[in-house]
Amino acid sequence: MNQHEVIITGLHLELTDAIKSAVHEKLEKLFRHDEEIIRIRIELEHLKNRSQEAAFVCKGHIEIHGPDLVVSTATDDLYKSMDELVEKLDRKLRRRHRIDRVKRKDTHPVELNAV
Repeated sequence: MNQHEVIITGLHLELTDAIKSAVHEKLEKLFRHDEEIIRIRIELEHLKNRSQEAAFVCKGHIEIHGPDLVVSTATDDLYKSMDELVEKLDRKLRRRHRIDRVKRKDTHPVELNAV
């Protein structure tokens, strides 16, 4: 995991070593799927003025060759938000690879115009 860059930001939240290590452990799964990930940015935010329904918001941004992947989740528990965020990012990565694979296998007919 040392060769990959992970940026973790906390808004209205103190980032402890336990939170940072939990994020790194969960993101390790994503790096196993794709070696072309350049950087992952994670924003953890605690909304103090909101009700307890969605007090923690996690935003993930994967920088990869091509369009970047951006996902956001909100729940009442920080670790639950992180789990849902990683699941969504994982689904997006798998969908992207599946679409790329379909595009490679799809053959297009070539029309030859006689001049």
